[in-house]
Amino acid sequence: MQRIEALRILYPDIENDIVVTIMGAVAAELYSLGHRKNFFYLQHAMGLASSMGLGLALSKPDKRVIVMDGDGSLLMNLGALSTLAWYAPKNLIHVVFDNQSLLSVGGFPTATAAGSDLAGIAQKSGYREAATVRSVEDFARAWRAARERLELSMIVAKVEAAGPKSFLMDLPLLENRFQFQRWLKEE
Repeated sequence: MQRIEALRILYPDIENDIVVTIMGAVAAELYSLGHRKNFFYLQHAMGLASSMGLGLALSKPDKRVIVMDGDGSLLMNLGALSTLAWYAPKNLIHVVFDNQSLLSVGGFPTATAAGSDLAGIAQKSGYREAATVRSVEDFARAWRAARERLELSMIVAKVEAAGPKSFLMDLPLLENRFQFQRWLKEE
C-alpha cells in the first residue's frame, strides 16, 4: 500500500478535525491533496506529533484529533504511547505510517524493519484499540471503525518506503502555525 492511497481515504473525513502531521513525506503528501487551515505540519520536531496531538485532544475534548505519525518519528518518542494510554483521550485517532525506514531523512531502516510491532507496543502500553493493516481495503475498514468508536485508537498502516519527489511545501512554517492557531481559536 502506498501512503498517499491511505491519505486519500481519510482526507474527506478530516475537514473539521484537528490534524497534526509529522515532517517529511506525510506532510508533503497530505499537503498535495489540498491544504486546510486545520492542518498543522509539525516540521523540524520529529517524534513530537503524538505529544502535540495529546495536548490538543485534552484541551479540545469536543473536537476529533487526528495524529499522522511515522514509524521513525514514533520510535523517537516511544514513551509517548504510555502517556497517551494513561490519559486515553476518546477523541484521538493515531495513524502511524510504517514504511520501516527513515525515508524523509535518508531511508535508513527503523526497528520495525527488524520486527518491532508498534500496534503491539501500543496495546502493551494501554491502548485498547490498535491494529496493523497492510492493504488499502483494511486501512479503509480500520479508519471507519476508529471514526465510529469514541476511544483512543491507533492504526499502523504498513506502507511502501516511497514518497513524493520533493518534501518541500510552499506554505511557510510560521504562516502554517498562525493559520492553525487562528483556526483553533475560532473552533
